[in-house]
Amino acid sequence: MDNPILQFIASYWWIGLILLALIFYKFVLRVFFGMVIVPENRLGLVTKKFVLFGKHKELPDGRIIATKGEAGYQARTLAPGLYWFMWPWQYGVQFQPFTIIPEGKIGLVLSNDGKELPTGNILGRKVESDNFQDALTFLETGGQKGRQTSILTPGTYRINNYAFTITIADMTLIRENMLGIVTSMDGAPIASGQIAGKDVVGHNNFQDIDMFLVNGGNRGLQPQVILAGSYYINPWAVQIEEIPMTDVPIGHVGVVISYIGEDGIDVTGESFKHGNIVTKGFRGVWMEPLGPGKYPINKYTMKIEMVPTTNLVLNWANARSESHALDKNLSTITVRSKDGFPFNLDVAQIIHIPANEAPKVIARFGSMNNLVSQVLEPTIGNYFRNSAQDSDVISFLSTRKERQESAKSHIEKVLVEYNVNAVDTLIGDIVPPEALMKTLTDRKIAQEEEKTYETQKTAQEKRQGMEKETAIADMQKEIVKAQQSVEIAQRTADATVKKAEGDATSLKLQVNAEAEATKMRATAQAEATKLNATADAERISKTGLAEAEKIMAIGKSTAEAYELQVKAMGGDNFTKFKITEEIGKNKIKVIPDVLISGGNGGGTDSTISGLLGLKLMEMINEKNEPKDIKKDNPNDKGPNKI
Repeated sequence: MDNPILQFIASYWWIGLILLALIFYKFVLRVFFGMVIVPENRLGLVTKKFVLFGKHKELPDGRIIATKGEAGYQARTLAPGLYWFMWPWQYGVQFQPFTIIPEGKIGLVLSNDGKELPTGNILGRKVESDNFQDALTFLETGGQKGRQTSILTPGTYRINNYAFTITIADMTLIRENMLGIVTSMDGAPIASGQIAGKDVVGHNNFQDIDMFLVNGGNRGLQPQVILAGSYYINPWAVQIEEIPMTDVPIGHVGVVISYIGEDGIDVTGESFKHGNIVTKGFRGVWMEPLGPGKYPINKYTMKIEMVPTTNLVLNWANARSESHALDKNLSTITVRSKDGFPFNLDVAQIIHIPANEAPKVIARFGSMNNLVSQVLEPTIGNYFRNSAQDSDVISFLSTRKERQESAKSHIEKVLVEYNVNAVDTLIGDIVPPEALMKTLTDRKIAQEEEKTYETQKTAQEKRQGMEKETAIADMQKEIVKAQQSVEIAQRTADATVKKAEGDATSLKLQVNAEAEATKMRATAQAEATKLNATADAERISKTGLAEAEKIMAIGKSTAEAYELQVKAMGGDNFTKFKITEEIGKNKIKVIPDVLISGGNGGGTDSTISGLLGLKLMEMINEKNEPKDIKKDNPNDKGPNKI
């Protein structure tokens, strides 16, 4: 061999074999030594293709998982690691991921092999198998095929998928103020005469369904409920319906009607013959109602009838209904009067049901709606129809208050027999026939008009009296004025008399003073002629005294005359008389010889008028001018002389 390459290959061929072995060592080990390496995050599922030796060569009828080395899917699995003598021509190994159940989820297990389920069962009962990770133990200890009661909680599991099929499902979540109604899909049949299973303890809110079944749990509706929270509940075993909690509002009580339980003994005694009322836990109406609050009531096993314990208003009116809606089917009452007129009236009835009487009301009627329709509606309607037939429409309207009191008394007596207190009965709108209302309206208008006319007449009479009194008051002012004039004249006369008396006294004093002076002068002259002075003094004294007494007598007489004349003639007439007397005594010309005229024409008439005016002024000035002045100045004509 001259070719160096061929020489090298011939010399070192064994090196090639070593390289190939290093490259394909796994294949070599697998083929020649049956080596299998299971990764750390995988599980090896084994299938045996044939059996060369041994008595268990074939699987029993109905089985698909080999537990004793038979050919087929093997119950044993290969955990992560190294295995030998798993020759590929006899064993098939399939790697699969671990089974992972996430948080908030559960794993539902379906067994592909196992014993047949007993007749009537739908779920395979629990056997110890390390959460289905040991399929061999599961099958050898009596595990049943089909859906299993046990579940897988969140975590990682080495599950043989040949033996078990895992389905991921949600956890059961009950929200706040809600509850879960439970229906079991497996268990013993419900007892005859019952609609729900019996109470079972120890199953931890149906999370341990095997304990539920072991303790005799029934399939179907359960009396127990689940409150708010998260639960590991097998939905193949239990169906959950989420509903709101029962809320008993303030002012109400909840009367419990139980559909399950044993028949209880009536606790109301012989006096109540309208249904059985039993103690809590028995079937029937419970004697103790539920107070205000929230309760987890199973609506399929119990019924809660709300009964108002505050005053309840019911309206017999087409246009009005209360929020409780118990009067939604009530309408305005139509009645017929004795005189044949139909008319409508609205009625409101106020009732009160004591809390301790509420169970009796429900036991008797079943619900508040039945109480209204079976008792209140016919009782109140018939009462007012009968009452209206005893009276005509007008009388019914006019005696509304009395009829309301009578209705209250009658209805109160009726309702007390039904354990209901009648608080008050109120009559609302009364709508008489339109024709009758028109007649009554016309009559009323006529009556009111008559009253109006009477009022107007009275007002006119009062006005006439007022005007008469006003006229009298106005005349009274003139009378008072006249009386004041008389009083003024009287006082003027009195003043004149007083003045005259004063003048006389003054004159007397002056005379006395003059006489005294004369006497003193006479005394001074007495030295000359005592006798003449004495004679002259006595003469002068006597003459002065006589003259003073004369003047005093004249003044007093004149004042008394004036006073008598004023009393006889009146103040105004006396004044006019004196003016006239003075004009006549002094010969004053009232109408002068020359008349002054204020004409606008001018000429002769104007000249004559001017001369008459001047003449009249001259005469007045002459009259008023003092006499002593005229004597002293005879040639002085004064400022008004012509």
